[in-house]
Amino acid sequence: GLPDAHSRRLDPMQAISAGLTRVGLKLAARAPAIKRVASPSAVRADRAVLSRTMRSTVVPQAVATEQAAAMKTADAPRWALETHFGYDSVYSSSIDAELDAIEQKCKELKANFEGKMGESLLDAIKAYEEVDIALTKALSYVSLSCDTKLDDDKAQKRKASLFQRYTTISGNQLTFFSLELADMSQETLDAQMENSPELAKYRAYIDDVRRSQPYNLIKEVERALTVRAPFAGKGKVVEFYGNELSRLRFKDGDEEVNMEVLLAKMTSSKDAATRYECMKALNTGLKEFERVAALSLNMVAGSWHAENTERGFERLRSQRNLGNNVPDEVVDSLLDAVKTTGVDYCKRYYALKKGILKNTAGLEKMTWADRNAAINIGTSSESYTWEEAVDIVKAGYEKFSPTMAGLFQEMVDEKRIDVPAQNGKRGGAYCSSSYGHGPFQLLNFTGTQRDVATLAHESGHGAHFMLSYKQGILQFHPPLTLAETASIFGEMIVFRDLIEKAPTDEDRLAMLMGKIDDIINSVVRQCGFDAFEEKVHSGRASGTLTPDEMTEAWQQTMVDYYGAEGEVFDSYADTSHLWTYVSHFHNVPFYVYSYAFADLVVGSLYGVYQKQPEGFEDKLLELLGAGGVKGFREALEPFGLDPADPVFWKDSIDAHLGSLMEEAEQLAAQLGLSDASNGL
Repeated sequence: GLPDAHSRRLDPMQAISAGLTRVGLKLAARAPAIKRVASPSAVRADRAVLSRTMRSTVVPQAVATEQAAAMKTADAPRWALETHFGYDSVYSSSIDAELDAIEQKCKELKANFEGKMGESLLDAIKAYEEVDIALTKALSYVSLSCDTKLDDDKAQKRKASLFQRYTTISGNQLTFFSLELADMSQETLDAQMENSPELAKYRAYIDDVRRSQPYNLIKEVERALTVRAPFAGKGKVVEFYGNELSRLRFKDGDEEVNMEVLLAKMTSSKDAATRYECMKALNTGLKEFERVAALSLNMVAGSWHAENTERGFERLRSQRNLGNNVPDEVVDSLLDAVKTTGVDYCKRYYALKKGILKNTAGLEKMTWADRNAAINIGTSSESYTWEEAVDIVKAGYEKFSPTMAGLFQEMVDEKRIDVPAQNGKRGGAYCSSSYGHGPFQLLNFTGTQRDVATLAHESGHGAHFMLSYKQGILQFHPPLTLAETASIFGEMIVFRDLIEKAPTDEDRLAMLMGKIDDIINSVVRQCGFDAFEEKVHSGRASGTLTPDEMTEAWQQTMVDYYGAEGEVFDSYADTSHLWTYVSHFHNVPFYVYSYAFADLVVGSLYGVYQKQPEGFEDKLLELLGAGGVKGFREALEPFGLDPADPVFWKDSIDAHLGSLMEEAEQLAAQLGLSDASNGL
């Protein structure tokens, strides 16, 4: 799962078990949550970031559905993990042998460097790096392999036992490392840097670790928190929440289906009555789940409050912002811009969509179930083969960057993509960095246009990793603020290429509306999620919240971000308990704004590219290749962008979302499909 921890630095085991090796996960409930603000082990295996959600909401962990598995993608390519990692299975004895060797190295590292890092910091970091690389190999393989075996209890037990083993090793042997590095005096560090010039290449890593110093607890407490993490605390409650969520079934006529099937049916249906029945079934089923969700969320919010107090964080989001290396003021500015300018565009967009659905599908009353309804006009194919999808993505990338197109082709040719939707496979999509052996993509490809966009997105992450591996395992992973750059940019490039090739204005309008759906969900909806979290966490500081109080906070947030009932949406019926299945609230408190941050930054980058394409590729490849060595301000400076500027976010929303809105409104008016074009 995603960790309920700072994504600042997690040791490889925690990063992998937490899903932080995965970028682009859409169905996001993951394995047990990490229980601490930051890993004291502080190895930077992968500081990964979830990509923005491609669908209407964050969907729970689920295996691929039978319907999807029945698609003609069953013979699509699978990733060749055994070839790349050299293991024959997750039960390979060589994995255990490697972990034995790693444990011994961890003991030697502690014996050699605890209390002595001020004497030989370079040697200590190199030894730590060596452990990190070895761990990433074994644990990435197990994690990836088990994601295609969710229905194999034996494999899942094997994975859990390996995770538990390393957590114990980490707590006992590696707790000292990041704490001593963070506590090292500046005078001692300066002397080490002067005596060992090679340390300069680790500067970003060192600075990142040292940022946590004011908030670290004493070594003995940090060690105890790490060792106890798999056994006690809120993590087990969050794990129970995730497991129960994945087991929920909902009425669909005479059948009972899982949530992924129900949501897919609701999103894809062309019939408003069918969509509403799906929403009603979803909300009805979730009402029975409210006590489990409320228990877990109370535990998470209570723990967050305690962590803030004990570690000295002054504001609700400060510990998340520190982990993301973003100043509180920048995040506040983003959230303010979305709640004003973003909400205005949101209402304007759904008013446009309401008119189009009325004029094309006879929609009489717009409910929440219609929010992500497709605009079914035009002649474009609704289905693509895997080979067609590869050609489309490659052509789009080639148009912008031959380098990135070549990296994409490498991923395809080297069997780094697990393509088909099959039972027993984790739902959604992600890209795992798997330093030294990756990257790898997990897809659930069923041939939809959205699947093509997902391939473009995850391949952007893969190319980003491949370009940044040269920075080394401790510094290759980009900060949150830049982690979505290649993925969203690549997706936008492919989208624009498809728009240009669209045969009719109707096709172009349908594609534009789908893209705006995605952006609204990434920007406005995610910031609405953040506002709900703020209400819950603020209330929890005064005592436990009831399920009814959480429901009330959810319903108020909907009004704040989408307007009062009747303003745009005619009804919010059967939406009261949708808060119960947003797993981010439990796994990564106050993480969701990152989607808005990433989408708007990349939207601004794309605007720069449109205005001045000459030389842009070289600058972007340099940014991607820097990995985690550059912060967001330094990396974006060559493009003339500064997210720390208070007006940046409003300007970005206007340029990114506003420009697409204008295109869609003009096309709808030309085609006579909007209420405005009909004088209504």
